[in-house]
Amino acid sequence: MTASATLEVTDLNAGYVPGVDILSHLSITAAKNAVTLIIGPNGAGKSTLLRAIFGLLKPSTGRVVFDGKDVTGANPSTLKASGVSYVTQDINSFPLLTVEENLLMGAWVFRRDAPRIARQFEQVYAMFPILKEKRRDRAGSLSGGQGRMLSVAREMMTSPSLLLIDEPTVGLAPNLVAQVYETLAAARAATGAAVLLVEQNVEEALPLADHLYLLNLGQVKAHGPGREFDNARVRALVQECLLG
Repeated sequence: MTASATLEVTDLNAGYVPGVDILSHLSITAAKNAVTLIIGPNGAGKSTLLRAIFGLLKPSTGRVVFDGKDVTGANPSTLKASGVSYVTQDINSFPLLTVEENLLMGAWVFRRDAPRIARQFEQVYAMFPILKEKRRDRAGSLSGGQGRMLSVAREMMTSPSLLLIDEPTVGLAPNLVAQVYETLAAARAATGAAVLLVEQNVEEALPLADHLYLLNLGQVKAHGPGREFDNARVRALVQECLLG
């Protein structure tokens, strides 16, 4: 594992049906204090990759190494406790619970450690002051952008070293997209975590990317520093994937 890599995925094969792999010999790395952007056409295996890393899908072959330890196929609760958090596509808050109660749900792996929970509330509210203002409000009353913020903030309650984020802007109005990316930038700046971001909204995500991987049919088709990819190059690469 390279010195700066928080995550290293090597030669990974995984799928939902035995004998049928969605990911095929896929290898990526994600560095600490950096955003690694995963893009590609629909069906490329982007979300499948996050599920395989987080233990929701058991790889058939290959390795997932986190902070120097082989965690291939580890239980999600074990990964969560060790410093991996996963933000899904949906705004998966509990709408009838308050904002603060939702945040508390994010700290369930150390729910009996009251001093630590208090410290995490303080840290998260410093990152996201609007959530502190609305901490007594029901989560269901939040705007779409605030709901995404709450989803990220809940995962930040464990101070993760690795944050897996799956299409955080899907279904949002265009005027809320910038707010979501401001949230992600604040989370990375505050924690120094490695962020592995799957996103279809490539034009908005590119400025945030320190490194980029383009997937197609479960394989890496192109990768490199984010500064080497502009919108024109990305469009050309995706079009090439679609045309075969």
